[in-house]
Amino acid sequence: MTATEPVDLTVADLHPALGDPALTSMNFLNEVSERHPSAVSLAAGRPYEEFFELAAVHRHLDTFHRHLTDDLGHSPEQARRLLLQYGRTKGIVHHLIARNLAVDEGITVDPEAVVVTVGCQEAMFLVLRALRAGPQDVLLAVAPTYVGLTGAARLVDLPVWPVAAGPSGVDVADLSVQVRRARAAGLRPRACYVMPDFANPSGTSIPAEDRRRLLTLADEEDLLLLEDNPYGLFHCDDGPRPPTLKALDTGRRVVYLGSFAKTVLPGARVGYVVADQRVAGPDGRVGPLADQLAMIKSMVTVNTSPIAQAVIGGRLLENGCSLVAANTRERSAYTRNLRHLVTGLRRRFPGRADGPAAVRWTVPAGGFFVVVTVPFPVDDALLDRSAREYGVLWTPMAHFYDDTAPVCALRLSVSAVTPQQIDLGLDRLTALITDEVTRRAG
Repeated sequence: MTATEPVDLTVADLHPALGDPALTSMNFLNEVSERHPSAVSLAAGRPYEEFFELAAVHRHLDTFHRHLTDDLGHSPEQARRLLLQYGRTKGIVHHLIARNLAVDEGITVDPEAVVVTVGCQEAMFLVLRALRAGPQDVLLAVAPTYVGLTGAARLVDLPVWPVAAGPSGVDVADLSVQVRRARAAGLRPRACYVMPDFANPSGTSIPAEDRRRLLTLADEEDLLLLEDNPYGLFHCDDGPRPPTLKALDTGRRVVYLGSFAKTVLPGARVGYVVADQRVAGPDGRVGPLADQLAMIKSMVTVNTSPIAQAVIGGRLLENGCSLVAANTRERSAYTRNLRHLVTGLRRRFPGRADGPAAVRWTVPAGGFFVVVTVPFPVDDALLDRSAREYGVLWTPMAHFYDDTAPVCALRLSVSAVTPQQIDLGLDRLTALITDEVTRRAG
């Protein structure tokens, strides 16, 4: 539709967030990919597709069905209804998620504190909707921030207050400063969003000691921590993984956001939230925050698809409720690709780490993402030209900051490509960077 055709509404007639860049980012990136299908995509954070099996979906479903009848004692009619009818708002695999967290993360949680959601995106939305009680409420978030979190906050009218990342993923001292500045401005900081393991987009991880400092600060400042952990299993080395914030949480300061998109199947669209904070109701009864989130969910998606949950539940059951061993192949592929990308950058930009034409990059210890810093601003127009003229896609880091200041960096993802595609993509990216530096120097 063109601007000259008659319209019934304008964006100004709708919720203000619909005109916000945070809500247009994902659509823009998808549209660029669709317009340039032959371009090598180092943009998408999608999981590796080589190991997807359609037959496994049916097997997982059958496994969970047998669990209902053989382990939980449901009659065939009850099991059929549980899978095919509208379901329990909190979900039907909450007990298996609790077991998975105990096995893989050392987290002990009551299954009733778990709400199974339509992807982790819904989990974020439910928590933010619950926490936003009035116009004085604000959310703190480590910048750069996952754009899905920023967009969800916009939709519930919850301002996002940035916190410095620092070299170790979060500047705890700056978080303390920002909490006090917000309160001095008459605002009420409700929570701080963090992604401690291989964060999207920065790829950084928070050291174990800083995780403990975060929890201490949260307790001192009466602040919740929203811990998002989609990449925690995908570390490159074989040493022990640092404990999650939730595993260290003894004061119910952490609301834990989880997803099976990267570890099982993105098409199932199953995530969850662990919200064991105790909430006193108007009648004096006390229950977990999960109960309040379930009430919001009942008005948003009613319940998460029981069939999709069954597929996830079956995969968990087939692996003793552990996804560590179940993702050995995937972890190996991501490690291979991450190392291949970093090596490729070193080979293509030797001696370019300093000086006016510096090209630098992060070297994450795992996960999907590498951030490349270049000596010129990176924006959507440059991405469009990169796709059109050079045949390579990436993500401007400007999408992850909550202001309009120029950002001289881009994010590369290694999760959905082969080493051969990485090489081709890096060759094309190198040509773009070299030409852009030359053009600006001239």
